[in-house]
Amino acid sequence: MSATRQLAVIFLGTRGEIDARSRQHLRHSSVMIERGGARVMIDCGADWLGRLMRLSPTAILLTHAHPDHAAGLTGGAPCPIYATRTTWRSLSAWPLCDRRVMPLRKPIAIGGITFEAFPVAHSLRAPAVGYRISVGRSRLFYVPDVVAIRNRRRALEGLNLYVGDGAAINRPIIRRRGQAAIGHTSIRIQLDWCKAERVGISFFTHCGSGIVNGDPRRIGQVVRRLGVERGVEARVARDGLRLVLDGRNVRCAGAARGFESVNPAHGRC
Repeated sequence: MSATRQLAVIFLGTRGEIDARSRQHLRHSSVMIERGGARVMIDCGADWLGRLMRLSPTAILLTHAHPDHAAGLTGGAPCPIYATRTTWRSLSAWPLCDRRVMPLRKPIAIGGITFEAFPVAHSLRAPAVGYRISVGRSRLFYVPDVVAIRNRRRALEGLNLYVGDGAAINRPIIRRRGQAAIGHTSIRIQLDWCKAERVGISFFTHCGSGIVNGDPRRIGQVVRRLGVERGVEARVARDGLRLVLDGRNVRCAGAARGFESVNPAHGRC
């Protein structure tokens, strides 16, 4: 397939809003979606403050306004920023010149890549979305913070890759505010979603302390086993991991530039 039909997904950071850090999970969760000359960054948490010029994104999308997803923009940005109207209300005082509204459930093209924002349950104060991302037959869904996805079947339909919330492996971290559930569902439950919607490959980011403080080999085995039980290839993402979607194929492409010391050899996940 032509390189122009490929999508590259680079995990810039994979750490949640926790104090713990490790070599594999050093910075707040963020990905760079690349196609041709387009470099679309999703989320820009506090760990990315002052680092945007080096990353050189052509656009930045936000999932919501929590500091670990947006506070890297408090000093401004060198490119257009896309966020929902509710997210923009939380960021009204920030020095961001090129503000663009991300519509809900209406696909838009940015640099030849299609993004569609799906509302998800996570927070009442900072309503969140996940993004369905596609170029041709290359399709993924990115949702780093989630309790539930509204219209989940449509969000996950025909995906090659699901990138989800790694805050908890087996037991959800959920609180109730009236009838609303807020927080984070588990990797186990998200793999049930993938099984139901026939999504064959999943990676988990926004990692919680159980993953960040744990032994990477043991944690990886636990997550892979949960996936195998459901017929899903499941992995924990790490900072610098680069995936390439080429039609229906998803492959590891080694470490992104600047992350070589963190990642194993080319082709291993």
